[in-house]
Amino acid sequence: MKNILQRLYPCGKCRVGKAVYLTFDDGPIPEVTPKVLAILDKYGVKATFFMVGENIDKHPEVFEMVVKGGHAIGNHTYNHMKGWKVSTAEYIANVQKFPKETKLFRPPYGRTWVWQRRAVKQRGYEIYLWDVLTRDYNPRRTPEAMLQQIQRQTRPGSIINFHDSIKSNERMLEVLPKAIEWLLANGYEIKTL
Repeated sequence: MKNILQRLYPCGKCRVGKAVYLTFDDGPIPEVTPKVLAILDKYGVKATFFMVGENIDKHPEVFEMVVKGGHAIGNHTYNHMKGWKVSTAEYIANVQKFPKETKLFRPPYGRTWVWQRRAVKQRGYEIYLWDVLTRDYNPRRTPEAMLQQIQRQTRPGSIINFHDSIKSNERMLEVLPKAIEWLLANGYEIKTL
Protein backbone atom coordinates (compact mmCIF):
# COMPACT_ATOMS: atom_id res chain seq x y z
CA MET A 1 0.00 0.00 0.00
CA LYS A 2 1.37 3.40 -0.97
CA ASN A 3 2.36 5.87 1.70
CA ILE A 4 -0.51 8.28 2.42
CA LEU A 5 1.61 11.31 1.41
CA GLN A 6 2.34 9.69 -1.95
CA ARG A 7 -1.39 9.23 -2.52
CA LEU A 8 -2.23 12.78 -1.49
CA TYR A 9 0.76 14.44 -3.18
CA PRO A 10 1.69 12.36 -6.23
CA CYS A 11 4.12 15.00 -7.51
CA GLY A 12 6.53 14.63 -4.56
CA LYS A 13 8.91 11.96 -3.35
CA CYS A 14 8.53 10.60 0.17
CA ARG A 15 11.16 7.83 0.05
CA VAL A 16 14.31 7.60 -2.04
CA GLY A 17 16.71 4.67 -2.47
CA LYS A 18 18.19 2.60 0.36
CA ALA A 19 19.85 5.27 2.51
CA VAL A 20 18.02 7.60 4.89
CA TYR A 21 17.92 11.35 4.54
CA LEU A 22 17.89 13.87 7.37
CA THR A 23 16.17 17.07 6.28
CA PHE A 24 15.70 20.39 8.05
CA ASP A 25 13.08 22.99 7.16
CA ASP A 26 12.78 26.73 7.80
CA GLY A 27 16.38 27.88 8.40
CA PRO A 28 18.92 29.22 8.35
CA ILE A 29 18.46 30.57 11.86
CA PRO A 30 21.58 31.79 13.76
CA GLU A 31 20.28 30.54 17.14
CA VAL A 32 19.67 26.99 15.86
CA THR A 33 21.33 26.07 12.55
CA PRO A 34 24.96 26.26 13.80
CA LYS A 35 24.04 23.88 16.65
CA VAL A 36 22.53 21.44 14.13
CA LEU A 37 25.70 21.69 12.03
CA ALA A 38 27.86 20.92 15.07
CA ILE A 39 25.84 17.77 15.82
CA LEU A 40 25.98 16.61 12.20
CA ASP A 41 29.73 17.29 12.08
CA LYS A 42 30.29 15.34 15.31
CA TYR A 43 28.81 12.23 13.66
CA GLY A 44 30.28 12.90 10.22
CA VAL A 45 26.89 12.99 8.48
CA LYS A 46 25.44 15.34 5.90
CA ALA A 47 21.86 16.58 5.66
CA THR A 48 19.59 18.51 3.34
CA PHE A 49 18.40 21.95 4.44
CA PHE A 50 15.17 23.22 2.87
CA MET A 51 15.68 26.90 3.52
CA VAL A 52 13.43 29.93 3.48
CA GLY A 53 14.89 32.47 1.05
CA GLU A 54 14.16 35.41 3.31
CA ASN A 55 16.19 33.73 6.07
CA ILE A 56 19.12 33.26 3.68
CA ASP A 57 19.02 36.99 2.90
CA LYS A 58 18.85 37.86 6.63
CA HIS A 59 21.57 35.38 7.70
CA PRO A 60 24.00 34.84 4.79
CA GLU A 61 26.81 33.86 7.16
CA VAL A 62 24.76 30.94 8.52
CA PHE A 63 23.84 29.92 4.96
CA GLU A 64 27.55 29.84 4.11
CA MET A 65 28.23 27.60 7.11
CA VAL A 66 25.75 25.07 5.74
CA VAL A 67 27.26 25.19 2.25
CA LYS A 68 30.85 24.95 3.51
CA GLY A 69 29.84 21.96 5.61
CA GLY A 70 28.97 20.05 2.43
CA HIS A 71 25.23 19.88 3.06
CA ALA A 72 22.58 20.06 0.34
CA ILE A 73 20.33 23.10 -0.05
CA GLY A 74 16.68 23.04 -1.04
CA ASN A 75 14.12 25.75 -1.78
CA HIS A 76 11.34 26.15 0.82
CA THR A 77 9.92 29.29 -0.92
CA TYR A 78 11.08 32.81 -0.21
CA ASN A 79 8.56 33.61 2.57
CA HIS A 80 7.45 30.15 3.80
CA MET A 81 4.40 30.65 1.62
CA LYS A 82 1.18 28.68 2.16
CA GLY A 83 0.46 27.54 -1.39
CA TRP A 84 -3.19 26.76 -0.79
CA LYS A 85 -3.85 30.40 0.15
CA VAL A 86 -2.42 32.09 -2.97
CA SER A 87 -2.67 31.91 -6.75
CA THR A 88 -0.32 29.70 -8.73
CA ALA A 89 1.33 32.78 -10.27
CA GLU A 90 1.99 34.28 -6.84
CA TYR A 91 3.29 30.96 -5.52
CA ILE A 92 5.67 30.40 -8.43
CA ALA A 93 6.95 33.98 -8.17
CA ASN A 94 7.75 33.32 -4.51
CA VAL A 95 9.51 30.02 -5.35
CA GLN A 96 11.56 31.75 -8.07
CA LYS A 97 12.53 34.59 -5.71
CA PHE A 98 14.63 32.07 -3.76
CA PRO A 99 18.13 33.60 -3.81
CA LYS A 100 20.25 30.49 -4.48
CA GLU A 101 20.49 27.90 -7.25
CA THR A 102 19.00 24.51 -6.37
CA LYS A 103 16.72 21.96 -7.98
CA LEU A 104 15.42 20.59 -4.66
CA PHE A 105 12.06 21.87 -3.47
CA ARG A 106 9.81 21.24 -0.50
CA PRO A 107 6.53 23.10 -0.14
CA PRO A 108 5.98 24.58 3.32
CA TYR A 109 3.65 22.33 5.34
CA GLY A 110 3.98 19.81 2.47
CA ARG A 111 0.83 21.35 1.02
CA THR A 112 0.10 23.01 -2.29
CA TRP A 113 -2.51 22.64 -4.97
CA VAL A 114 -1.70 19.93 -7.51
CA TRP A 115 -1.43 22.54 -10.29
CA GLN A 116 1.11 24.46 -8.21
CA ARG A 117 3.21 21.30 -7.79
CA ARG A 118 3.04 20.73 -11.55
CA ALA A 119 4.13 24.33 -12.18
CA VAL A 120 7.07 23.89 -9.77
CA LYS A 121 8.12 20.68 -11.52
CA GLN A 122 7.82 22.35 -14.94
CA ARG A 123 10.49 24.79 -13.77
CA GLY A 124 12.92 21.93 -13.20
CA TYR A 125 12.50 21.32 -9.49
CA GLU A 126 12.36 17.89 -7.90
CA ILE A 127 9.81 17.93 -5.06
CA TYR A 128 10.72 16.08 -1.86
CA LEU A 129 8.32 15.54 1.02
CA TRP A 130 8.99 13.07 3.85
CA ASP A 131 7.72 9.85 5.31
CA VAL A 132 8.87 10.52 8.89
CA LEU A 133 7.60 13.82 10.28
CA THR A 134 9.04 14.40 13.75
CA ARG A 135 6.64 17.28 14.56
CA ASP A 136 9.51 18.80 16.53
CA TYR A 137 7.76 22.19 16.24
CA ASN A 138 4.96 20.98 18.54
CA PRO A 139 5.72 21.99 22.15
CA ARG A 140 3.75 18.99 23.44
CA ARG A 141 5.98 16.50 21.57
CA THR A 142 8.73 15.09 23.76
CA PRO A 143 12.13 14.11 22.38
CA GLU A 144 11.39 10.57 23.57
CA ALA A 145 8.19 10.42 21.51
CA MET A 146 10.04 11.77 18.47
CA LEU A 147 12.78 9.17 18.81
CA GLN A 148 10.24 6.36 19.18
CA GLN A 149 8.48 7.59 16.05
CA ILE A 150 11.76 7.66 14.10
CA GLN A 151 12.56 4.14 15.28
CA ARG A 152 9.08 2.85 14.33
CA GLN A 153 8.70 4.54 10.96
CA THR A 154 12.17 4.67 9.41
CA ARG A 155 12.79 2.30 6.52
CA PRO A 156 15.42 2.23 3.76
CA GLY A 157 14.83 5.35 1.68
CA SER A 158 13.10 7.30 4.47
CA ILE A 159 13.19 11.06 4.43
CA ILE A 160 13.12 12.30 8.02
CA ASN A 161 11.81 15.83 8.57
CA PHE A 162 13.20 18.10 11.30
CA HIS A 163 13.07 21.90 11.61
CA ASP A 164 16.00 24.19 12.37
CA SER A 165 13.70 26.84 13.77
CA ILE A 166 13.16 28.64 17.06
CA LYS A 167 9.93 26.67 17.68
CA SER A 168 11.67 23.29 17.53
CA ASN A 169 15.06 24.31 18.92
CA GLU A 170 15.43 22.48 22.26
CA ARG A 171 13.38 19.38 21.44
CA MET A 172 15.03 18.88 18.06
CA LEU A 173 18.55 19.44 19.40
CA GLU A 174 17.92 16.86 22.13
CA VAL A 175 16.58 14.15 19.83
CA LEU A 176 18.88 14.68 16.84
CA PRO A 177 22.03 13.04 18.30
CA LYS A 178 20.00 10.12 19.63
CA ALA A 179 18.33 9.66 16.25
CA ILE A 180 21.66 9.71 14.42
CA GLU A 181 23.17 7.23 16.87
CA TRP A 182 20.20 4.89 16.44
CA LEU A 183 20.28 5.16 12.64
CA LEU A 184 24.01 4.43 12.46
CA ALA A 185 23.79 1.59 15.01
CA ASN A 186 21.06 -0.01 12.88
CA GLY A 187 23.12 0.08 9.70
CA TYR A 188 21.52 3.04 7.95
CA GLU A 189 23.66 5.18 5.69
CA ILE A 190 22.76 8.86 6.00
CA LYS A 191 22.95 10.90 2.78
CA THR A 192 21.81 14.15 1.24
CA LEU A 193 19.06 14.31 -1.33
